[in-house]
Amino acid sequence: MEVVIGITSVLIFISLLFSIFYSVRSRQAKDPVRKGLLGGKLNVSMGAMLILMSIIQLLYSNESTLRIVLGAVFLLLGLFNLFAGLRNVSYYRNKEQHSQAP
Repeated sequence: MEVVIGITSVLIFISLLFSIFYSVRSRQAKDPVRKGLLGGKLNVSMGAMLILMSIIQLLYSNESTLRIVLGAVFLLLGLFNLFAGLRNVSYYRNKEQHSQAP
């Protein structure tokens, strides 16, 4: 059980680093398509981070109602961010490919 929590914590930290990286890059981008693509990747990494945080809350749930509710809220927010981010990445990737076509 402790190994799972340790691995999940490392993955949360990695997704946090990706979130910071894509946030900074997205704010610096001038091209709207590039900005949207980076924003979508930011949403994916934040969604992954929230899902991993919910896993920790639900694994450590020791019958605490507050932990279970927080875990469920993090899970729902994470799934929403993940879905929205994947949709945005797909949309802006297609838009980027069509704008580069001769």
